[in-house]
Amino acid sequence: MSAPAEIHALVERFEANLDSYRSGSYNETLLRRDFLDPMFKALGWDMDNTQGYAEAFRDVVHEDAIKVGGSTKAPDYSFRIGGRRIFFLEAKKPSVVIRDDPGPAYQLRRYAWSADLPLSVLSDFEEFAVYDCRIKPDKGDPASTARVLYLRYSELVTRWDEIAGIFGKSLFFKTLGL
Repeated sequence: MSAPAEIHALVERFEANLDSYRSGSYNETLLRRDFLDPMFKALGWDMDNTQGYAEAFRDVVHEDAIKVGGSTKAPDYSFRIGGRRIFFLEAKKPSVVIRDDPGPAYQLRRYAWSADLPLSVLSDFEEFAVYDCRIKPDKGDPASTARVLYLRYSELVTRWDEIAGIFGKSLFFKTLGL
């Protein structure tokens, strides 16, 4: 399966406006709506609950509530099948350097560790990082700890099969026997 046309278009638009996106004034909400939502729609996820499912059965819960260290936290996206959490996606604005900044990696890993999820994603669209969340996070860990995949936006088209093979919704239905 090659990258769909919408992924090619997203990558081209991001490249054309990269300096603007990195400026710091382009916020996380815009990034989520402009890039991450369409990317995960292309992977088969119902990002806007167009099917009208009750909250417990939505494909994607935005700002899901989980308990982390005695307080409630809210990962940006919780991807689910039949009400069961499969993975989190934590978004950051493109001015954040995901490759090197340990804070966002720790945040994501802590969320996923607390929810007992094996993998989760950290992305600002410019960078796409996948973490093995079975490894207990420590605040002192560098950003690379437990990172099992790292891509830049320019690689999304050529490595789409790999991404779809891990995070495509249809894959989870097969894996879970649904």
